[in-house]
Amino acid sequence: MLAVCVYVHVKPENLEDFVRETVENARNTIQEPGNLRFDVIRQIDDPNRFVLYEVYRDEAGMAAHKDTPHYAKWRDAVAPWMAEPRRGVKHESVFPDTEEGWQTQL
Repeated sequence: MLAVCVYVHVKPENLEDFVRETVENARNTIQEPGNLRFDVIRQIDDPNRFVLYEVYRDEAGMAAHKDTPHYAKWRDAVAPWMAEPRRGVKHESVFPDTEEGWQTQL
């Protein structure tokens, strides 16, 4: 499994639009066969900062996501709303260590 945390800092004037577009992208992403999870979380002490927590079966699942129309729509829509460039950090799962184990933890 492959997890990615995407750190996003949104301009305050674009906050509502960002949330709307990001939730739409997440709803579409969780329908992809290679996706296991997509959480949109907001920082409590700075509501303009978000983490998109995405889990994919493998690199192929993540690559397939980046080829979808809904990802392209999201990427292009939110780009001008960023207070700074978004930053994605890839992680590997230590626990649970299998897809089946991940599913039982949900």
